[in-house]
Amino acid sequence: MEKEQAKNLAFIDGQNLYMGTAKKETHPWKIDLARFRIYLEQKYNVVKVYYFLGYVQETNQDLYEEIQNAGFVLVFREHNPVMLGRKKGNVDSDIIFHIMKKLYKQEDFHKIILVSGDGDYKLLVDFLIEENKFEKILFPNKKFASSLYKKLGSEYFDYLENKDIKDKIGVKKEKGSLGN
Repeated sequence: MEKEQAKNLAFIDGQNLYMGTAKKETHPWKIDLARFRIYLEQKYNVVKVYYFLGYVQETNQDLYEEIQNAGFVLVFREHNPVMLGRKKGNVDSDIIFHIMKKLYKQEDFHKIILVSGDGDYKLLVDFLIEENKFEKILFPNKKFASSLYKKLGSEYFDYLENKDIKDKIGVKKEKGSLGN
């Protein structure tokens, strides 16, 4: 299939992305979501990006709006109301389910791009490669890349922290501003 015809889908583990970039122990950095969405579209022919988060918090409304305004489909993990705010927002099974549902229903897409370093996706990645439905896994950083992916060929992964990618998707610092 030619690149122009490909209609790829991307799935982002929001917590993993945040922890691997903005909350990194050394050299944290912030992703410009609008630029990241354009990067995914131009580099990987992504037509739709699903951004998964653990649960809704009133204090994060600005973040949710920023994610949606950048062109992402925001998906929240469903929790029992009693447990909200107490549970880890583990979205792994939700992402796996959404991808498998699209395969099962034979939805019109070419390949999957996954943004996470979590090893919980390894079986899914292996299956998608076997089915010729996998494009790439984008690790937020080398430290967050599970060792389970070590045998994965380099054509199937990249690191968002690599300088060429980071320059395209990172928040640009204003020159001459105080405190930078």
